Amino acid sequence: MSGFLSSTIARKVAMALSALFLIFFLIIHLAVNLTSLFSVDLFNNLSHFMGTNPLIQYALQPVLIVGVVFHFVLGFVLEIKNRKSRGVKYVKYNGAANATWMSRNMEISGGVILAFIVLHFIDFWFPEMNTKYVLGDMSGMLDGEYRYFVELQHKFVEPWRVVVYVLAFILLSLHLLHGFQSAFQSLGVNNKYTSCIKSFGNFYAIVVPLGFIIIALFHHFSQLNH
Repeated sequence: MSGFLSSTIARKVAMALSALFLIFFLIIHLAVNLTSLFSVDLFNNLSHFMGTNPLIQYALQPVLIVGVVFHFVLGFVLEIKNRKSRGVKYVKYNGAANATWMSRNMEISGGVILAFIVLHFIDFWFPEMNTKYVLGDMSGMLDGEYRYFVELQHKFVEPWRVVVYVLAFILLSLHLLHGFQSAFQSLGVNNKYTSCIKSFGNFYAIVVPLGFIIIALFHHFSQLNH
């Protein structure tokens, strides 16, 4: 694997494949969380299934974690190598004139998103792992009912956490606006379908982060009345 990734092209392809994998995961994650807006029972049942299904827990979840780490580590490696390969900057070079802010600052948005993922793990994943595998409670129950919806709402009580989530998803949107199309270009998909891929990428980059923002705001404001 290390020999394969020594090639610049191979690294870009690996980066693109990991990006597409994470893009697909975001759709699944959003679909499950959206159910919390209109059906507590459906959200609880889906969350319990996702949290106890052996295939998801012992096969897909480790792959997802590795994929997240791999994508961000490789992203930073590529950025460092790109900076070194450019060497001394030309006096007449104007980054803003040759590329968008998004493409020139992918490492910044990526770093913030990575920090957000750590917060998200602290908020949800670590407590879940502790409950199931340390305390040994696989039931998902709390006072006779599933605990998932209650735990989700609890995380969005504090305004500062909601603000962090909203800002993180705005940066995710900016990251995806460049990264989605870039992933397909790295895989050599640059043909008559390019314009369609770009349009769908823009749609995805706006709608998916917006969906997560709506979820955070909904659960925050719905609790202000109680």
